[in-house]
Amino acid sequence: MEKGSYQDLISGKMPPWVLRLVKQAGRTINTYSMIAEGDKVLLSVSGGKDSLALALALSLRKTWLPIDYSIEAVLINWQEYPIPESKLEKLKNFFSALSVPLTIKEEPMFSKGFRGKFNCYLCSRNRRRIIFQEAYDRGISLVAMGHHLDDLVETSMINEFFRGNFSTMLPVQEFFSGKLYIIRPLVQIKEHTISRLAEAYQLPVAKPVCPYNETNIRSKLKPIVKQLVHIDKLAREHVYHAHQFTCRIPRHGYADHRSSHGHGVQGKGPPSA
Repeated sequence: MEKGSYQDLISGKMPPWVLRLVKQAGRTINTYSMIAEGDKVLLSVSGGKDSLALALALSLRKTWLPIDYSIEAVLINWQEYPIPESKLEKLKNFFSALSVPLTIKEEPMFSKGFRGKFNCYLCSRNRRRIIFQEAYDRGISLVAMGHHLDDLVETSMINEFFRGNFSTMLPVQEFFSGKLYIIRPLVQIKEHTISRLAEAYQLPVAKPVCPYNETNIRSKLKPIVKQLVHIDKLAREHVYHAHQFTCRIPRHGYADHRSSHGHGVQGKGPPSA
């Protein structure tokens, strides 16, 4: 595997496979009308490879686009499992090189509202609540998350096999009657491609410790997905296309909404997840 630095990519030294990754993210953005001229995007950063790859793709894509949009990033640093300062410094340098402002928020992982309970769903909901509040405070209507194709397939399996419904995460997910949208530009990109990018170009991965990382259902499904891909190399893509996504950001109405509400989600008070 070739080795380099993310600085090489920023300077324009981009091999064909990285260019394909960035262009695939761009095609997904265009397919679902995720980002338009003048949009503000809040990037939800975990410190893991996926959100760093998304930050890189969105930034590199801007260099050849005829439109302009702005990106801001928020990293939630859990108080119970803080990221070491040395790794935080590397993350700060990474986002500075991308010219993306990074805010680090120290937050409790175990919310009082959990009443002593804790699981992956509650953790995800807590993270989303914090990110949504940050978007509201900044007047931003687009929240970008780094979920990839394998995430979508695993979520489909979880919902079908353990919850009895054929649903999954959406490329574009609407909240609060269109006042806020989650967008997932990497949703057609395989996890191993993102892993290759992170390793080959030394992305400063610093994902916080997860107490359930090795025991949750998603981790147990990963080897099953790999087995399915050995049977049919397009197994992931078949799951993606089976959902027949029609979600898009309604750009005309969305633009009207932004102009009448200060380009964001402000209006009736802060949202809750």
